[in-house]
Amino acid sequence: MSSSLKHLLLLALLPLAGCGFTPLYANQGAGGVAQQLDTVEVGNIPNRSGQMLRLTLQTQLHAAGSPTQQIYILQVNYNIAISTIGMLADTATTRNRFIATANWSLAPVGSPATPLVSGLATTEDAENIIDQQYFALSLESSTVNEQLADEIAAQITGQVAAYFKSHPNG
Repeated sequence: MSSSLKHLLLLALLPLAGCGFTPLYANQGAGGVAQQLDTVEVGNIPNRSGQMLRLTLQTQLHAAGSPTQQIYILQVNYNIAISTIGMLADTATTRNRFIATANWSLAPVGSPATPLVSGLATTEDAENIIDQQYFALSLESSTVNEQLADEIAAQITGQVAAYFKSHPNG
């Protein structure tokens, strides 16, 4: 990166310093958002797509690895709906739309029936299935499921982080 580009970038970021902007995941000591995210245990999510989402959530929430102290439990209901959006005259499907929805709640470990906060995450993706062999179609569907899990996990992580930012003591 050239010196003039660095200076221009720093100059562009200067107004943010005066408005009180702080990064959501900034290291703020023991009560920081990143440290609070490390205390969240992700509950089991049924089905293969749910397992993929759970693993992605664990990776995004626990920057330092597995939580050493579990204070919160994150429960997620995850569903993927598939609809045909492309069809040939002989009724062969050529394109599918995947719509992923996750309702989630964050509660103290001791009382999961009384959530502190809950939310909704949703995203969609699509796949072409024109004249594909089974292996290629299976690989593409797996890739779509991974992309859906990544996006849903990012939304949930962001929403939980925003809760911790506005409630520093849980």
